[in-house]
Order: sequence, then C-alpha cells, then structure tokens
Amino acid sequence: MTTTNLQLDRESIGRIDSSDQLTDVLAIPEHLRDALWKVESSQLSEWDSPAGLVVAGMGGSAIGGALARAALGDSATRPILAARAYGLPPWTTPDTTVLCSSYSGDTEETLACYEAAGALGATRVVATSGGRLAELARADGVPVIPVAGGLQPRAAVAYMTVAALEVAARCGAGPRCASDIDVAAEHLEELVVEWGPEAPEDTLAKSLARGLVGTVPVIAGAGVTTAIAYRWKTQINENAKVPAFWHELPELDHNELVGWTGAGELARFSAVFLEDSDTHPRIADRVELTESLVRDAAAGTFRVQTRGTTLVERVFSMVLLGDLVSVYLAALRGTDPGPVELIDQLKRSLAER
Repeated sequence: MTTTNLQLDRESIGRIDSSDQLTDVLAIPEHLRDALWKVESSQLSEWDSPAGLVVAGMGGSAIGGALARAALGDSATRPILAARAYGLPPWTTPDTTVLCSSYSGDTEETLACYEAAGALGATRVVATSGGRLAELARADGVPVIPVAGGLQPRAAVAYMTVAALEVAARCGAGPRCASDIDVAAEHLEELVVEWGPEAPEDTLAKSLARGLVGTVPVIAGAGVTTAIAYRWKTQINENAKVPAFWHELPELDHNELVGWTGAGELARFSAVFLEDSDTHPRIADRVELTESLVRDAAAGTFRVQTRGTTLVERVFSMVLLGDLVSVYLAALRGTDPGPVELIDQLKRSLAER
C-alpha cells in the first residue's frame, strides 16, 4: 500500500527494508575504493587487445560494462561492448578481451560466454564473488577480480564498473581512471549526506521519489546518461517492484514522443530526463522541447542534472541518485526492496528443465 506521508528516514525505511538495501546504496563511495583495491589484489598484468573489450554478464552484473563505457567517454580507444546472452558477438576474435561478470558466479548465460571465449582463444578475465565461474577460472589460470560478498547483485554496481574500467585500461581500450575513481568516491560521500536518509524531506532524491510514486516512470537519457537511464529503470523494477521504461535522446523523439499522445488514457506515466553538463547543445534543446510536449499527458515531468567535474564523478552521482530514489520509492509503496521473488522463481523453473 502506498504511504506517501512516510518519513524517509533510516528508522522508517528500516521497518520495510528487511535486508538493508539502503545501507548498500549509501556505501557506494566505500565500494568504489574497495573495488580498486580488489583489482590491484588480482595482480592483473597489461596486454593488448586490438579488437577491444566485451563485458559478458546479465542484470546487475552487466551494467558495469555499460557504465564504464559511459565513464570513459571520448577517451575510450577501442570498442567496449556488452554481451547479454548465451553467446558472444559473432565478431569476437582471439584479439578480443572478454570480461565475464557474474556476481554469484553461477549465471548460466555468463558461464556459456566464458566457455565460448575460451574456445575462441580470447583473453579472459573474471569478476565474481565466487561460484562455478570462479572455480573454472582458477582451474584455467584465468585472472579473477574478487567482488565483496553478501550483496544483492545490483548493489555491486561499483565493483562491476571499476572492474570493467580497470580491465579496459589493462587491455588498451582506455586510460587508467584510478585517480578519478578516488575523487568520485570523495564527492559521493558529500552527496550521500545531501541526498541520504538524514537529509531534509524536500531534498532532491526524496522529492523525486514522492513525485514518481503511483506512476509508471519513463526514464530518458542521452550520451553519458543513456546507460544510467537503463540503470534507473532496472533499479526501479527490482527495488520498487513496479514497471519502468527507458529510452534515449534523440531517438525517442522519432517514435516514443508520439506515444505520449495516448498515455493519459492508459495509466499515470511520469517522464524523467537525465541530463549532463557536457551534453550536445541540440540534445539540451530536445530535452526542453520534449518535456514541454509530454507535460500535459504525464503525471509529472522531472529534469535531473549529473553532479561533478570528471565523467566518473558525473556518472556515479547519477547512479547514486537513481539507486536512492528506487529505495525511497519502495519505502513509499510499503514494499521491501530486497527480495526479487519472480526472478528466483524463474531460475528455479529453468533449473527443472
């Protein structure tokens, strides 16, 4: 039941949040620092992958590759692409590095990609907290980047993103970002204070959650914020347990925009535009115009800016904000953000086939 008058403080959220997902979100700055240390502990060497990097994973384990690509921006020197399937892209060659990311280490799609990469002779690296993937990698002499245990896979976003950034640097797909990651962690500590549960009720994260409750959020990103828009959608799905959708500008102005014409007849949809300080001027124009065109059909429209100077800062500022909004939204709905029962049910059913 929706409880819009709920105070979004630790005590109130704690009565709903049985596995303390809020603390895991607030720990993202610490996770960034720990992730760097864990990559160093894996003693990765450097090598050259002219064909670039494929990050193979699913769900919360896959988003790190997309966020790493966003955080590198124009400094990426080779393709960095995702494989969210039972196999690798057909153009994958021995000159490709494949980072197999699975929090549990037992994700069947990622295990299939690990085997496929080995058959191709591609360089493999693994990021996991354990499971079958860690066992296979250690038996094969494949480097394993350890990930902290005891989290929901989606809460390991900092670990998976840092792993992808560091592997990209080691294989020649981008520069080292360790100093930027440290700076981002320090900045995020300030944002945790500004947006966290101890902040006033009218703070940005809490206000956004209150604006979205009772609606179907439609998240729009562009450029740097495209992958973050997808992250917001999936966090709202898993934490708040409601449908949410995402798209990117300028493409959505060539199709989705028209769909808003009938939105009011179907449900209460809200539009959220994730903006960045370095966006293309024409994209900025499109955000302003698109918001004005959908406003009458939407239950609410919201524009949110990244915070920070470097790309790593800006990407993770928006990740932190979206994660907090999703947990606050869950609390306002009286929904425990931790369990993902339908996913667990699906996995059990698949295991029986």
